[in-house]
Amino acid sequence: MIKIKKGIPLYDQFDKNGFWGKVFGSSFIPETLFQPLEDLTKTFEKLRKNKKFLKERDEMYAKFIGRPTPFFKLNNLSKYLGGAQIYAKHEAMANSQSHKLNNALLHCLIAKYMNKKIVVGDTGAGMAGSGLAMAAAATGLKAIIFQGEKDYLRQAPNSMRMRLLGAEIHVVKSGSRQLVDAVSESIRYFVANCDKVHLAVGSSVGPNIYTRICAYAQSVISKELKKQIKEEFGKIPKNLTLVAAVGGGSSSLGFWMHMIDTGAKLIGCEAGGPAKYKNKHAAPLTYGSKLGILHGAAQYVMQDKNFQIAETDSVSAGLDYPGCSAIHSWLKQQKAATYVAPSDESALEAFKLCSRLEGIQASLEPSHALAHVCKIAPKMKKTDKIITLICGNAMKDFGIIAEKLGVKI
Repeated sequence: MIKIKKGIPLYDQFDKNGFWGKVFGSSFIPETLFQPLEDLTKTFEKLRKNKKFLKERDEMYAKFIGRPTPFFKLNNLSKYLGGAQIYAKHEAMANSQSHKLNNALLHCLIAKYMNKKIVVGDTGAGMAGSGLAMAAAATGLKAIIFQGEKDYLRQAPNSMRMRLLGAEIHVVKSGSRQLVDAVSESIRYFVANCDKVHLAVGSSVGPNIYTRICAYAQSVISKELKKQIKEEFGKIPKNLTLVAAVGGGSSSLGFWMHMIDTGAKLIGCEAGGPAKYKNKHAAPLTYGSKLGILHGAAQYVMQDKNFQIAETDSVSAGLDYPGCSAIHSWLKQQKAATYVAPSDESALEAFKLCSRLEGIQASLEPSHALAHVCKIAPKMKKTDKIITLICGNAMKDFGIIAEKLGVKI
């Protein structure tokens, strides 16, 4: 095992072969992509040191996205649950109502510097797609977005929003018709058109360079958070727990990236699926899935008895992914983070509770994290502090929520 190094971002802690911990990540890609990804890697390394590029990025993060996003105490929820004091980093207050625009905008700026006019991407819940459509519009690019048919229908508000933003939507009807299939189709499209198209992977998954770009983009969350915590408490508290949702893993990695060396306890919340079905979930980290290859990277991934990618089940479209980031796989191997899998039902209850007590309607993805907060907070001391990441707004989920709660709209 290779231990996590302090002072070096996790997205830079890979070996010469592109692996984190000698096992996870790398780039399992067709030969036609070797040169395009090598070009992207070289461009990314140059732009990270380019003052003009960084200034443009920072200005758009501030003025277009609306960074920094708020950090505050959930007073009513803390009082109701008792025990630990609960705080939130409210990423859903950003333009586009989620964290996804951070990564999408960075990709569009990179595409501009590479003289690409078209960006192609994947989406499940529609937040990554909406973010890419918004970023493309703001930077003068054309966006082509792949979305599984099941997600296209259950996340109709975001599907409509992407079209209104000028994006071209390709509805994927193969496989499970969910996020995993949308990612596959976006990569296939890129392979066939890599000379004129830039691929913007929506989460911290895929070949090494895409995992890195997304984690780098989303690390702005914890960079802000670290400063906000010090402003609130004067220092980083010793008894601190960070709880976030984990699907592909972009929001949680962004939330943890600059906090990994503070001693805070890290808890990732995957999708446990319907409570009455033990084998229906989207939780490869929690339930001990084996190492496999998915979308060009080695990771823990759900597989059937024939080692084929298994289907997932979750009320949350954004968590409905059979794999996870290679970096999350590494964190689990190193026991640097703990992973749990709240059920669909507990996420819905947490959504209702936070809505009623705090006036905050988190999407179903962070509602899984809120569910775990509701479970552990009462068992903790009042001097303990929990920070959870609200990475998305529930507007996209109201159709699903209404159906699950038996409400007519």
